[in-house]
Amino acid sequence: MKYDVIIIGAGPGGIFASYEFAKKSSLKVAVFESGNVLEKRKCPIDGVNIKTCINCKTCSIMNGFGGAGAFSDGKYNITNDFGGSLHEYIGKEKALELMHYVDDINMAHGGEGTAMYTTAGSGFKKLCMQNKLTLLDASVRHLGTDINYVVLGNLYEELKDRVDFYFNTPVRSLERAGDGYRVITESGEYDCDYCIVSVGRSGSKWLEQVCKDLNIKTRSNRVDIGVRVELPAAIFSHITDELYESKIVYRTEKFEDNVRTFCMNPYGLVVNENTNGIITVNGHSFEDPEKKTENTNFALLVSKHFSDPFKDSNGYGESIARLSNMLGGGVIVQRFGDLERGRRSTEKRIQECTVRPTLKATPGDLSLVLPKRILDGIIEMIYALDKIAPGTANDDTLLYGVEVKFYNMEVELDENLETCYKGLYMIGDGSGVTHSLSHASASGVFAADRIISAR
Repeated sequence: MKYDVIIIGAGPGGIFASYEFAKKSSLKVAVFESGNVLEKRKCPIDGVNIKTCINCKTCSIMNGFGGAGAFSDGKYNITNDFGGSLHEYIGKEKALELMHYVDDINMAHGGEGTAMYTTAGSGFKKLCMQNKLTLLDASVRHLGTDINYVVLGNLYEELKDRVDFYFNTPVRSLERAGDGYRVITESGEYDCDYCIVSVGRSGSKWLEQVCKDLNIKTRSNRVDIGVRVELPAAIFSHITDELYESKIVYRTEKFEDNVRTFCMNPYGLVVNENTNGIITVNGHSFEDPEKKTENTNFALLVSKHFSDPFKDSNGYGESIARLSNMLGGGVIVQRFGDLERGRRSTEKRIQECTVRPTLKATPGDLSLVLPKRILDGIIEMIYALDKIAPGTANDDTLLYGVEVKFYNMEVELDENLETCYKGLYMIGDGSGVTHSLSHASASGVFAADRIISAR
């Protein structure tokens, strides 16, 4: 089978690249995805019969149409201050222009009426500065997990008759084929003139092997390690009501490490996440008032970079996550008060806790899992946040661990997001260039536009 363009991965980058091709060209396009179509993406955890991850062959939370972002809380951060380094390749103005363009598409496909938050003119920025915290600038479109699902469904309905989608079809390998490329799957081989690789974080190991096979240069990226905090929504309501998502950075006094908040979910819930068979923790929130909870959750993460001779940052993060899985059979939960007292949380202490957990996790001791330097930084950050949101450092604040954000080794790309091979593009989180829904989506639009222009 011969195509003009083959896209590997139906996450945000692949979807918005497909959208550009469908709207602006007559090119024959195929998308290969290891997971299911959106409506068949179902996690078996129901909280009653199945309470923890059973290690499905293909994780429906991480794979399928929409990628890992399909069941996220649908936050599109329009900023160059965080979310990736796309602007370093295509320029700051172009990156912001494409992020706004993606927002317009989302609004036209079911996202209309959702809130746009901004840090511009916020007095909260000054409060952070007065307490040795830094609030990063951004505009944030919050779709919510429910509306995000609607938007993705509408996009698929529009694309399915214009683009050939191959679901449950993982790509085994990618090869050069004359002046083009050959995609090899268990069901057959497919050739194309142009190839866009957009495999997300869950495809990082596969992409690393592709780069090795094709001699494409890469460099080690960071890994983010930490916990997910859950506390009563009222404690952070003065922040979340105004900003919804606040990216706050704290520089620790002890080690001068940066600790940051990530993926804040007002009135949301904590969830499991499966990455390459490793169970970690994440958070969701909803736009529908009936689905809101009484709690807010957010991650506290410390970024670790490594230099020679060690280069396997993801391997380091995986080893910590595996230790958590070994001790807790999955995710561990601990009261902050128990952590400070040097004791593990028990089932009884969690049941007596004033914060009702939204995820069924194993009570335990995170100090047996997280390295001391990282844990010390997280504790410092909790006390720093307590100054701007009193109650953060309460004994009953819950900490879930571990949360790990894996980043692919950063692929060497030019200003077109093109590899050293003409016509081979690598985009999204899998490339190591983007770390967010908005940046990944924008990278898909950009790569598609480059190909359309070249034709």
